[in-house]
Amino acid sequence: MQTSDFDYHLPPEQIAQTPAQPRDSSRLLVLPRTAGPPEHHRFTDILNSVQPGDLLVANESRVLPARLFGHKTATGGRVEALLLRPAGDQPPGQADGNLVWEALVKPGRSIRAGTGIVFSSAARDGRATVPAGAVLEAEVVGRTAIGGRLIRFHHPPEPWLDRIGVLPLPPYIHEAPADPERYQTVYARTPGSAAAPTAGLHFTPRLLTALRERGVGWATVTLHIGLDTFRPVQEDDPLTHPMHREWYELPAATAAAINATRAAGGRVIVVGTTTVRVLETVAQAQDLAPGTDLQPAGGWSQLFIYPGFRFRLTDGLVTNFHLPRSTLLMLVSALVGRERLLAAYADAVQAGYRFYSFGDAMLIL
Repeated sequence: MQTSDFDYHLPPEQIAQTPAQPRDSSRLLVLPRTAGPPEHHRFTDILNSVQPGDLLVANESRVLPARLFGHKTATGGRVEALLLRPAGDQPPGQADGNLVWEALVKPGRSIRAGTGIVFSSAARDGRATVPAGAVLEAEVVGRTAIGGRLIRFHHPPEPWLDRIGVLPLPPYIHEAPADPERYQTVYARTPGSAAAPTAGLHFTPRLLTALRERGVGWATVTLHIGLDTFRPVQEDDPLTHPMHREWYELPAATAAAINATRAAGGRVIVVGTTTVRVLETVAQAQDLAPGTDLQPAGGWSQLFIYPGFRFRLTDGLVTNFHLPRSTLLMLVSALVGRERLLAAYADAVQAGYRFYSFGDAMLIL
């Protein structure tokens, strides 16, 4: 297996720059998991694919306004930082109280340990200086193993990220949506992610109500999305790619809902690759076997799912179209087969689907 095996061609104009309006009007490619051609629908048609007794499980993590702008204290040179997670073993959660963060910075080469930085809402808004407004002093105190920086914040006001930061949109989206909530799911609850769990962006309150009325269950987990969402696999051999830790929590109510669904013969349909990682991390850690109950759990996941992986809890998947050579594309390939998935991607390109975070969706059942 080579990383190049997970490459495909996408015309740049099919990278979605704006979200669908309304959310559930996006297109939906339905791909049978084992055999049969893909079918083309609208996302609201998911109601016709799920069945009473099925359970949808989604990631309720909320994106932090983790992109900061400022200037070097000594030279006035412009600085940009993307906060990934607090240093150490603290879960991301609320930023308040976490004073040292792992971050990606620009320009990286010139920002060394000891560099003082002033972040501000003024710099966030694109002004050349740092006048009145929300201001936050910080200092670079070290490097991370992946070439990022450790940034210590001095006496931050609370809630400081809401006052200083903006949502960290992926680099292929060139303009922020007028409403920042369009880069949050409608059920986002727990702050902590550096990117949105984008498969869930297609759901609306109206559609969630319709699913419940159809007898489809709904449960949530939390996984705070970090660096690997932003980083393609660079190594020729993907098995040498270092997966980075992401904090997750599978609550007792969700474990109970999954156990009840499995016992009754229903399907566990997972919303998004991040939710897959939570369920399969816990199932692997607990060595879950048929007839065994899933237990609630929380911690750090470094699970890398690629072809050959044995899924224990994922019966179906709602997902977006992922970047070439990415760990996310490898995860979906593990579920449906690499050749079958890439053939479906080629079909979606030919049919004019919109790709990536604000793009269309796929349902694998």
